[in-house]
Amino acid sequence: MEELTTVFATIGRTWELTKMSWGVLTSDRKLIVFPLLSGLALVVLAALLTGVGLGVGTLDRLGGGAVTIADFALLAVTYFLLAFVIIYFNAALIGAAMVRLAGGEPTLGDGFRLANQRLPQIAGWALISATVGLILQALRNQSEDNFLGQIVISMVGGIWAYLTFFVVPVLVAEGAGPIEAIKRSGSLFKRTWGEQVAASFGFGIVGLIAAVIGLAPAFLVAQVSPMAGAAVAVVTVGLAMTVVSTLEAIFKAALYGYVADGRVAEGFSRGTLESAYGPQRGLSRF
Repeated sequence: MEELTTVFATIGRTWELTKMSWGVLTSDRKLIVFPLLSGLALVVLAALLTGVGLGVGTLDRLGGGAVTIADFALLAVTYFLLAFVIIYFNAALIGAAMVRLAGGEPTLGDGFRLANQRLPQIAGWALISATVGLILQALRNQSEDNFLGQIVISMVGGIWAYLTFFVVPVLVAEGAGPIEAIKRSGSLFKRTWGEQVAASFGFGIVGLIAAVIGLAPAFLVAQVSPMAGAAVAVVTVGLAMTVVSTLEAIFKAALYGYVADGRVAEGFSRGTLESAYGPQRGLSRF
């Protein structure tokens, strides 16, 4: 019972931090532009890569034909490019959020400038992230009829996600290489693992609520025109998910600053952060 109470208390604190993240976003709405641009870039890139895959026959062979080395190479390049785009725009968002949380007035150019300064680190992390993702996906495909295997692979993927929770903030703020950033993220993870789990769960709930709200107008429009309702759903749900991803990035930037250096981000309260992470957790950089 005590453990359950602790979990609900932690989720409650995460909700408070979510509201603080919302306050930061409303004070600087341009932060939401980064995930919007990321989504647009991903759509364009996915369309181009799909065209290439269809043109050379890779998609047909992946559907059941004899897959060649060239097909694997194209798949690996696809994973890398998609990971790079996601990480690049996330780095730009977190960089701009860090400036805002420190009391500055970031521009979109500031975010992209910070990301551009870390291009080698971003590329290295994208390569590692894409490789791990490709391996996990291959293992999932091989064990699709093995329920226990699927559970184990999902657990491994979850652990990897939590251990690398702070990689992008570390890349942006400290300029560390991808391997060092993973080690640094793992060290910070040991201090905040419970909060990270609760935060992911909390933002998952927020995302679900946002998706339902986004679907409401689409449902009404669909009563008149199903096609128009589907179009509205793409826009409203996409925007809702964009807002949630922005809030999560702001939260991550604030959490990194507090745990790494004891900094209390503008828009957040020391009391809430202290109650969430506790004085027993060391705050000094190492």
